[in-house]
Amino acid sequence: MQHNSLLPWIVVGAGLFSNCGAAFDWDWFMESRKAQLWLKLFGRQGTRIFFGVLGLVMVTTGLLVVTGVFA
Repeated sequence: MQHNSLLPWIVVGAGLFSNCGAAFDWDWFMESRKAQLWLKLFGRQGTRIFFGVLGLVMVTTGLLVVTGVFA
């Protein structure tokens, strides 16, 4: 992957979006069709934690690719 690729920045943006959805507890985010499985498995608070951790992993991974730590 090229270091000037747009994909890592898209991953960072998606991670930030996931973090915001979890932190601000957006109803439309938590009640989306794709979040229903996680809500059934973990409940609302558990789903917020899941999406927060997922967002953190995405942001970290994207930034590590941008900085060249992961190639």
